[in-house]
Amino acid sequence: MRAAVRRMAAPLAVLLLLVGCGESAHRPDPKTLTVWMYPVIADRVADERFWDGIARDFERTHPGVRLTVSHRPWADRDRKLAEAFAEGTGPDVVLLTPDQVAGFEADGSIRPVDEAVRGRVFRSAARAALTRRGRLFGAPVYQTVTATIYNTRLLAEAGVASPPATWEEILAAAPKLRRRGVAVLDFSASDEATANLNYYPLLWQAGGRVFSEDGTRTAFAGPAGVRALTFLARLYQAGGIPESGLRNTNLLAGQALGEQRAAMGYSVVLADADLAARLWGRENVQVGSPLRGPEREVAFGIPGSLSVNAASAVPDTADAFLSFMTEREQVKSLGRASGYLSPLEEVEVPNASPYTKQYRTALASVFPGEPHPEARGVMRLLGPEIRAAMTGRKSPQRALDDAAAAADRLLRERRAAPAP
Repeated sequence: MRAAVRRMAAPLAVLLLLVGCGESAHRPDPKTLTVWMYPVIADRVADERFWDGIARDFERTHPGVRLTVSHRPWADRDRKLAEAFAEGTGPDVVLLTPDQVAGFEADGSIRPVDEAVRGRVFRSAARAALTRRGRLFGAPVYQTVTATIYNTRLLAEAGVASPPATWEEILAAAPKLRRRGVAVLDFSASDEATANLNYYPLLWQAGGRVFSEDGTRTAFAGPAGVRALTFLARLYQAGGIPESGLRNTNLLAGQALGEQRAAMGYSVVLADADLAARLWGRENVQVGSPLRGPEREVAFGIPGSLSVNAASAVPDTADAFLSFMTEREQVKSLGRASGYLSPLEEVEVPNASPYTKQYRTALASVFPGEPHPEARGVMRLLGPEIRAAMTGRKSPQRALDDAAAAADRLLRERRAAPAP
């Protein structure tokens, strides 16, 4: 009898196994989409909460997909991402800036995303910043813009009647503020600071360029570049820029501007204008137009974009995520959480800041810089030379000539390197 039971049990076990396999065939493992995200939302808890919500919403509207958001630090992100791409361990989707898009497109790490965002009407500056050889390599999900902010109490106490809006007005105000132990302008000359927020805006305001039109050589050592660096050196040596500016990393909090040891800054984002209002008192904050140089008014601002790994195993899912994140509601929700503006022409992000109107107006002067595969490398070479000129160790012309010689060698080496 026991033998008969065993003989019956064997076919039953096989039947149950087959039924189980049939059920699993109808419930396949979800596709996993990995996204590397950086702290666009400054508050860590709010940042994680936001992206957890995005993951839930995307998975709900895309059955069979599991979205994994890996939170990464800004520090050393270029090297870590380049290594991951090279080793085949990179994410499917990653947040990139225009400089990074230029570099990773050049080495074949990312692919075009035009189809994923077909029909989206992006701001022209945002689209231009992410376009390489006629194709879009990043989907803009937010737009930054900078403006000039002033501490009106410091200006008034020094007898400066109106906020300086030009280079000459800054130079004229410097001695008045210096007599009260205050610098007129905060600045960020650290190697960790981006030149897009310190020296380059002055270069562009003087009518200059970082690179030649064809991108094969540098152009910052020309007359416009010398004029911009001469302005900085003259101002620093007259006490118009604080000594701490040599080490600042584009921060307001804990630096001269935030601590009311400097009266203005010209590359300030909306979130820092709000922070200044909390630190100084709202009545002491004025947001002005972008600084005007000898040739034009320029505000630096870039889109933050999502790019797709050219080797992603789930390209259709990656495209679906880009399409999802560039929908009106996601653009609005990310803008509300981060404090940044919309990259879409027809969408405005609701913002309770009293300075939102001024920053939206600054979008008319926004310039996304000059994205280039070696943009970061050139900045690293230029930074020490800017400090050398500011402190008087080199003339502005000599400093820029030395930086240009090193940077041009870098560009020649890149052109000579074998294609990826």
